[in-house]
Amino acid sequence: MIKTCGLTHIHLVVKDIRRSLDFYKSVFGMQEKFWAGEGLVFLNTPGSNDLITLHQSAEGQSTGASGGILHFGFQLDDKANLDAAINEVVAAGGTLKKRGEFGPEMPFAYVADPDGYEIEL
Repeated sequence: MIKTCGLTHIHLVVKDIRRSLDFYKSVFGMQEKFWAGEGLVFLNTPGSNDLITLHQSAEGQSTGASGGILHFGFQLDDKANLDAAINEVVAAGGTLKKRGEFGPEMPFAYVADPDGYEIEL
């Protein structure tokens, strides 16, 4: 078994890097860590070790295709804010895909970013 410190990042190919950057900053409060050239930006949630890399797609390169990865998730501070979180996603150009409960007092929502990547809240 390889011991790790956990998942380091998720790398997303996006159609419009500025649109996606604005989406993740405004909806999830992520901050830019650094740019690696014009088409690659690293973001993280303040106070955490998570990292999302946004990579500008090349002409004709597909985006939003999960290739077997169904979704990634963000844990809300308070699940009572789920409706407000969904509204923020939609206002920022994302969409609500599905919502429900895994069990008593365990609500969830699946939303998508502007490229169609699915996010669990």
